Amino acid sequence: MQAQMQIQDQPAVVDFDINLTRSLVPLKDMSEAHLLALLDDVVPEVACAGQTLFSEGSYDDQHVYLLHGNVSLVAPDGQRQAIKGRESLFPIAHHQPRRVTAIADSDCSLLRINSERLDKMLAWSQVADYLQLLISRQRDLDEDVDWMMTVLKSNLFFKVPPLNVEEIFSCLTPQVVYAGDVVIRQGELGEQCYFIKEGEADVTRHVDGNREHLATISVGRCFGEDALVNETVRNATVMMRTDGVLMRLEKQDFYKLLKEPQVATLALAELEAALATHVCVDVRSEEEYTQAHLPRAVNVPLNILAIKSRLLSKTQPTIFYCDTGRRSRAAAHLLSQQGYKAWALADCADLLEQSKYASYWLDSNNYLLRDGVAVPSD
Repeated sequence: MQAQMQIQDQPAVVDFDINLTRSLVPLKDMSEAHLLALLDDVVPEVACAGQTLFSEGSYDDQHVYLLHGNVSLVAPDGQRQAIKGRESLFPIAHHQPRRVTAIADSDCSLLRINSERLDKMLAWSQVADYLQLLISRQRDLDEDVDWMMTVLKSNLFFKVPPLNVEEIFSCLTPQVVYAGDVVIRQGELGEQCYFIKEGEADVTRHVDGNREHLATISVGRCFGEDALVNETVRNATVMMRTDGVLMRLEKQDFYKLLKEPQVATLALAELEAALATHVCVDVRSEEEYTQAHLPRAVNVPLNILAIKSRLLSKTQPTIFYCDTGRRSRAAAHLLSQQGYKAWALADCADLLEQSKYASYWLDSNNYLLRDGVAVPSD
């Protein structure tokens, strides 16, 4: 992939190998479909030696990854820490506001990804993984796994809150169709879209009195989705090429999916007392957990929660947490649906920022982090 960008009013061409993202945290824990969707509008960036990547005290709501080159992190007291691209798997000094200034020591290549979009796509991907594990364990759904997972990878649903992913299939209604059936007709208003569960269909369009064949679509493909997101007429005709089964989604049901459900939460101020009686579960990746986590917290990444939930008791309250609250809310919601006493920790974004709780975090050597200084834990 090649991308063009503007640095100091001078064009630069960047060769970007998407495989470079396969080791980045937490991108490495996303499915390929969701990762590609996330990176679709991400433009690799070149920074020249001496250029400031971000400044201490600034807000940019970005994950900044160093792919190649060397960068120095300069603290307010002037202390410097060097990082190298090939050794850096995590986003650079990822705090908001920025605690340090990052300066390129050499020519560098970077990825800047909107943090909110990354977090949502990550949660979406991992909830989809959770559902795939659940579905694969149900023998009566063996024949449905492929098309169901294709549905979950549809761009149509990326706007749906991850907490509602499990509800998507309950909103789909099966419709038996036969070869020659016209499912949608060009120029008509629509109130639903369709996913092909079985069979094939032809997509055609009339232009200047001529019928133009656009595509033949098959299992897993969605069509008619413009009717859900735009007030517009159908721009093509879809006719069944074979007998088949469609799954229909009505506009009103799609709008219901856009509304995020309420999740039971535990206030940050209640955390210290709750840790004595509640199980604390970190649903981030193993690498994120290893970098820093709460004492006595166990690590059960969201994407494998379906197979690890049996290790949790339905009678003992469980607190789920992550760095933003999105993955932990999804975990609490999913397990609450299965009868667990589950809460999501509120104000997760502030957890590392508040000095009262900063001392709770353990690093990879089981050291407490107090005001950025590691001291042995008790």
